[in-house]
Amino acid sequence: MDLKLAEKIKSSATYHELVRRRSRLGWTLTALVLVVYYGYVLLIAFDRDMLAAKIGPGVMTWGMPIGLFVILFTVSITGFYVRRANNAYDELTDQIKREVA
Repeated sequence: MDLKLAEKIKSSATYHELVRRRSRLGWTLTALVLVVYYGYVLLIAFDRDMLAAKIGPGVMTWGMPIGLFVILFTVSITGFYVRRANNAYDELTDQIKREVA
């Protein structure tokens, strides 16, 4: 990449907006994932009895649906980020390309 082009992109207000929005969302989603993951690990460490408690007369315990929630949460938060990136961030990227071209 040409150094002039890189400087032009870096000086763009739209570029700074893209970086700010993407960083804010990234850190927010990171915090949510860490809370869910470490919350589950802490629950395993400190309240095993609750996770081992059976749900109904079968063999299912509370640990199973909570573990499934952690997995589904990860998939859904990834899908959310991809959707946001494909919509908002791609538009800003295209706008930056038009500005510096």
